[in-house]
Amino acid sequence: MPGHAKSSSKGSNTGSTTASSSTPSSPSSNRLTGLADYHMHTPLCNHAVGDPREYVLQAIKLGLQEIGFSEHSPLPPGYDTLRLRYEQVDDYVSMIREVQREFHHFKILLGLECDYVPGVVEYLRDILRQHDFDYVLGSVHYIDKWGFDNPDHLADWKHKDIDLVWKRYFELWREACASGLFDIMAHPDLVKKFGHLPKQNCEQLFRAALEAAAKAKVAVEINTAGLRKPVKEIYPSLRFLEIAREMKIPISIGSDAHAPGEVGMNFSEAIGLAKKAGYKESVRFEGGKRMLRAF
Repeated sequence: MPGHAKSSSKGSNTGSTTASSSTPSSPSSNRLTGLADYHMHTPLCNHAVGDPREYVLQAIKLGLQEIGFSEHSPLPPGYDTLRLRYEQVDDYVSMIREVQREFHHFKILLGLECDYVPGVVEYLRDILRQHDFDYVLGSVHYIDKWGFDNPDHLADWKHKDIDLVWKRYFELWREACASGLFDIMAHPDLVKKFGHLPKQNCEQLFRAALEAAAKAKVAVEINTAGLRKPVKEIYPSLRFLEIAREMKIPISIGSDAHAPGEVGMNFSEAIGLAKKAGYKESVRFEGGKRMLRAF
C-alpha cells in the first residue's frame, strides 16, 4: 500500500484511543455508529476553528467509531499560508498525541493531507519521514500554482477554458496517485467546487484517473464538504464512484471538518451515495495496515 501507512509499525502510537472517564458516553440514538471520519483539521491551518478536543467530543456524541486528523501539510515558499508552516509539524503532532492520551479508549488517528504539486514530492517525503503518520491524504488544490479552489482566486475562472482546467486537474491527480506518497486521494473532483462544470463528457477523464489510483492501490475519499460549497454536491460524483467500484478501488469517508460542528456532517448522504455505487465497506487503518470494514 502506498503512503506512510504502507511500511509503518504503529503499535500504541496509532492512538487506539478515546473517551476518558470525564467524557460523556455516546447516546443510544447515535446515527453514525460504527463509522469513521478520516478528514478533519485544526486551527494550525489558519482556516479552521475549535480545539481538537471539541472535534473528538463531537465525534463521540455522534457515535463515530473512530476519527483521524489530517492537517494541511506545509509547502515550499510561494504558496498560500492556509496550512501548517514547516516548523509547526511537530506542534501539530504533539496536539494530536495529547488528545489521543486524554481520550485513550477512543480511536484517534494521526494523518496529514498533502498537496500534490509537481516538483515537491521529495519535500513532502521528508516531512512524512519525520513522524509516524497513520495515513496520508493526497489532494490537488493547485493547477500550475493557481489555487483554483481558493475563494480569493475565484475571479480567475472567468479567464479559463473550463474543459482544459478539468483535463489538467486530472492529469495532476494521476501524477499524485503515481507518486507513492498517498493512501487516500481526498475530494477527488474538487475542481467542481464553485460549480464550474465542463461541456465534455468526463468518462475518459474519470477512467484514466481511477486506473492510476487502482495501479497505485490508492483509495478514494467520499468527502461531504462539497455539500457546504457552491456546487452543493458530495465529492466525487456518483459516476466517478461507480467506475471506482468497477475497478475495485476502496473508499474512505471524510467530512473535511474545519469546525467541530462539521464532524460527521452529511455522512448519511455519503453512505447512501456509496451504496448506490455498489459499496458496502470503507477503509480503516490499524497498526499501519489498511483494511475494509462494512458500514
